[in-house]
Amino acid sequence: MQDKYIPTEVERSAQAHWTARDAYRVTEDARRKKFYACSMLPYPSGKLHMGHVRNYTINDMLTRYLRMKGYNVLMPMGWDAFGLPAENAAMKNGVPPAQWTYDNIAYMKKQMQAMGLAIDWSREIATCDPSYYKWNQWLFLKMLEKGVAYRKTQVVNWDPVDQTVLANEQVIDGKGWRTGAVVEKREIPGYYLKITDYAEELLEHVEHRLPGWPERVKLMQENWIGKSEGVRFAFPHDIRDERGELIGGGRMYVFTTRADTIMGVTFCAVAPEHPLALHAARSNPKVEQFIEECKKGGTTEAELALREKEGVPTGLQVQHPLTDEPVELWVGNYVLMGYGDGAVMGVPGHDERDFAFALKYGLTILEVVHVDGERYDYKHWQDWYADKARGVTINSDIFSGFGYQDAVNAVAHALQQKGLGEKKTTWRLRDWGVSRQRYWGTPIPIIHCEVHGAVPVPETDLPVILPQDCVPDGSGNPLAKREDFLACNCPVCGKPARRETDTMDTFVDSAWYFMRYCDPKNEQAMVAEGAQYWMPMDQYIGGIEHAILHLLYARFWTKVMRDLGLVNVDEPFTRLLTQGMVLNEAFVRTGEKAGKHYYWAHELDIVRDEHAKVISAVARADGLPVTYEGWTTMSKSKNNGVDPQDLIEKYGADTARLYTMFTAPPEATLEWNDAALEGSYRFLRRVWAFGNKLGAGSAAPAASALGPQSKALRREIHTVLRQVDYDYQRMQYNTVVSGAMKLLNALEDFKGAAEASSDAAVREGFGVLLRVLYPVTPHIAHELWQALGYGGRMGELLDAPWPHVDEEALIQDEIELVLQVNGKHRGSVRVPAGASRQEIEAVAVQHEAVEQFGGGAPVRKVIVVPGRLVNVVV
Repeated sequence: MQDKYIPTEVERSAQAHWTARDAYRVTEDARRKKFYACSMLPYPSGKLHMGHVRNYTINDMLTRYLRMKGYNVLMPMGWDAFGLPAENAAMKNGVPPAQWTYDNIAYMKKQMQAMGLAIDWSREIATCDPSYYKWNQWLFLKMLEKGVAYRKTQVVNWDPVDQTVLANEQVIDGKGWRTGAVVEKREIPGYYLKITDYAEELLEHVEHRLPGWPERVKLMQENWIGKSEGVRFAFPHDIRDERGELIGGGRMYVFTTRADTIMGVTFCAVAPEHPLALHAARSNPKVEQFIEECKKGGTTEAELALREKEGVPTGLQVQHPLTDEPVELWVGNYVLMGYGDGAVMGVPGHDERDFAFALKYGLTILEVVHVDGERYDYKHWQDWYADKARGVTINSDIFSGFGYQDAVNAVAHALQQKGLGEKKTTWRLRDWGVSRQRYWGTPIPIIHCEVHGAVPVPETDLPVILPQDCVPDGSGNPLAKREDFLACNCPVCGKPARRETDTMDTFVDSAWYFMRYCDPKNEQAMVAEGAQYWMPMDQYIGGIEHAILHLLYARFWTKVMRDLGLVNVDEPFTRLLTQGMVLNEAFVRTGEKAGKHYYWAHELDIVRDEHAKVISAVARADGLPVTYEGWTTMSKSKNNGVDPQDLIEKYGADTARLYTMFTAPPEATLEWNDAALEGSYRFLRRVWAFGNKLGAGSAAPAASALGPQSKALRREIHTVLRQVDYDYQRMQYNTVVSGAMKLLNALEDFKGAAEASSDAAVREGFGVLLRVLYPVTPHIAHELWQALGYGGRMGELLDAPWPHVDEEALIQDEIELVLQVNGKHRGSVRVPAGASRQEIEAVAVQHEAVEQFGGGAPVRKVIVVPGRLVNVVV
């Protein structure tokens, strides 16, 4: 082996060996215990980032460790290849999205291979491949047959620049998340999936069937599903349309979890799209103008919570369901048509949002719930106003004097008696709209016939192939201009018809890709025997940013596939790890007109204090100050990213892997540190140097022949090994690396070279170190294992067994006890491990420190704390 550690040569050699062996191809094997470990598939943006490196190294360590433990381990990889970024890149570069996507896939795949990941590339999938999205279309048609998929017209968020519908989560400050264009509201038809049919099961399984998930992710899922138990009831009215018919049958329905406050209603508000609002707008210009303004706003609940609450009176009135008193009707920008019935009751006395609204517009505030010892202030909100636990109803006629639940029950009963309402459970979750007015996605397999309407494409005609040569120009979906795609015949009557040009939401692609990994080449079935063997997935790894939608849709898709008899699992992911972000320092200068300009650190002169904190920074180009923005997620736009390829070329993939695992626990954020990166590189050079010095050999230690120093080394090696094994099991990979460093320190500090058994003990210890390091730094471990002859006894490191902790090595012949004289630390004594108290006392009183620090005085007593210390009192 070479004297000097040259990462590029070591890694090239190891990777060539693994490729020649096809080392990572995995097949189903009923004789072995399986383990399916998967990282969330990346979007082929063009380059890996350090978040990818960290994510995939976590997965790789788990895969290699479990393979050494005897498991049949699957670690696949694919590409979430459809989506709007490819269309945007196509418009910018003038190339089809397909070309941009496949070029990026090829480059990113080379980067992954350079990392030495144990990926079974025979299972690679790309969601833009017809052999994959055929099954999107097939399952969509099955859902359509079962009524899980359906078509409806609904008000949506429309991005006028991207010419597409946006989900609520994609509207930020009233603007499209990618274009920044002011979002409009439009009413268009589209396809939806009935995820709400599974709401109860999705929630129940979060609570009871996902013990391996982080609590915060489960809470996010629970909140998103949003089960609420309350009362749905109607405010009667006599508002009629142009034809003289009662709008909504003369009833405006609302849902509330606070029916106990019903006697505090002083107004009602409806969404801008509500039929009563639209009716009022026909004769009230102020209402019409307000509704038009609302069309430009965002529709996410989070945004509405932050936005100032605004409204306009309609001039209409509804009737209080219990008192028959008139209630003023408003249009509010904070009321969502897509949630509940698009109307709310206004109880300013006990709802913070309504309280602020009432103060702003001078509406009446009534206290109808009181808490003993508190004083109501009609000018300032206090949190106790909404206290359900302590509150008692007041000013509520026959409903006064009740606690929360009793009041709700009494009000619900009264409403039911009048035929106006009843208790009901509602859900925040809404059906999943999957239609997108985009080109680069899975074509929805529907044909539109003038006679038969929307007709499903026959299964035998799947897949509906997406043309791959379109170049979007920003003027809408290019499929609408492709006659060769549009023109077809109706499957029912055979007459000329037109294909659907909407494509599927890309969340569809990622909702089941992990199952296709199990049967990637099966042309006859979406999933087959492979999924029966591998699913459910044992460990899923990905970012917290996917904690809601992707995971929820994947869970829903799995349950649909189960109900169609395709899989036999209820939940797709047994355990979930959400790795932390990789952060780096950002430096920015803000100009009056130019906006923000971010600087690379190498463009600056940075002054730091003794703790490495930034004191100041100036740009080398002009000598002017630059603002330190702090630690933030690595980003191209902020010029604070680290290119993994540059890092690999300079230090090697093993250094990159070691650094990302050592610097922080997998779930924690990682703050980039160039000095620590250099430290990881130095450690690997030390490992190589020690192996080079050790040289080849084959001696195995015999415990009975070990000298005392060799025994001590084995004890330390196996003590660390026991902790490292535990850390591997709990995926605390930062302490795994710490353990490897302790092992190397012990080997370098070994002082027993004169003992006949020393070579065997050191060789055994270094073999343990290489196996401990192998999952995190596989290249250097592989090369040293082969070069030093370990493969001759235990086979290739890839298939070598995980080192076994020798319990006998942990048994100490002697133990060291702290020696105290009159309670002060004066040294130590060594005694046989099984020494009695009397034997320990005898050794202690004979120690020279007792004579030295006791002044020759007689020993009065000796205190022994077993295994820790002995205190001689004179």
